[in-house]
Amino acid sequence: MLHFDSDYMEGAHPEILKRLSEINFHKYSGYGTDAICESAREKIRGACGCPEATIHFLVGGTQTNATVIRGLLRPFQGVLAPDSGHISLHEAGAVEAGGHKVIAIGNRDGKLYAGDVREYLLGFYGDENHPHMVKPGMVYISHPTEYGTLYTRQELEELSKVCREYKIPLYLDGARLSYALAAKGTDVTLKVIAENCDVFYIGGTKTGAMMGEAVVFPRFVPEDFFTIVKQSGALMAKGWMLGVQFDVLFTEGLYLECGKNGIKTAGMLREGLRNMGYSFYIDSPTNQLFVVLENRKMEELKEEVSFSFWEALDKSHTVVRFATSWATQEDEVEKLLSFL
Repeated sequence: MLHFDSDYMEGAHPEILKRLSEINFHKYSGYGTDAICESAREKIRGACGCPEATIHFLVGGTQTNATVIRGLLRPFQGVLAPDSGHISLHEAGAVEAGGHKVIAIGNRDGKLYAGDVREYLLGFYGDENHPHMVKPGMVYISHPTEYGTLYTRQELEELSKVCREYKIPLYLDGARLSYALAAKGTDVTLKVIAENCDVFYIGGTKTGAMMGEAVVFPRFVPEDFFTIVKQSGALMAKGWMLGVQFDVLFTEGLYLECGKNGIKTAGMLREGLRNMGYSFYIDSPTNQLFVVLENRKMEELKEEVSFSFWEALDKSHTVVRFATSWATQEDEVEKLLSFL
């Protein structure tokens, strides 16, 4: 059986496993206060071009989103997000469970645009009843988006401008950030993200780490954020287990190399599918491909390949997602194409 369901199906990059083995019997202080975590932080600060950044290592993506949003918002505030966003659809109400409304705005190709954010904010403050309403307190985006699409530098700068005008933070979910950074033609780098976002996270779970995400506050950090992380169940006692993974990923460009493999193998699959006449639901330049399959073909394919259902297109066609990863092999792509 071939597996193209997601990009977190393998364990961890061999270099990470090697390093974990090397330090296995060493003893370290807990909760991210150790020297390995600090080494990882310094490497991330250097890559982001923000030497004063505060960095926390959290256990997973949903915990990270819920914790960051909880840490940034007052009890009466909500978070603006695209209606296709991960926090809007696929986190089981984790943000709402923390007491904050997700205010969904219509997406375009999975993205949230500055003009739409401005229009919502103008409408909110133009409503005389707004003191009785959930106040928009931050903006959430992901890069890549849920559709694998990418923001441009200009689009991030325009979003940042609106957020700073209204004095609300811009938060970027980077669960698949390595694949965005490695995509061909992108003009968004870690430094660009750090310049324009008030907080973002660098995803490890989907890019070679066993688990873990690195939350970066380039210029400020909410008061008592460490305590909020612990209260939210996102803090790991053996913090060095997360730190060492990011220390390895940010040594000699490994994080970007992991992303490049996902992009390369997705490119092979994309080209093969196009040559075979398949159509795409959306044009994604990253490691997630959204393909339209005839339902009978989809059922046949399930005998040999696992993949993600996305949505029913019509009575006889379905949109499915194939995801490549840091570990996808070229022969796996060739086998998938042979089944199609």
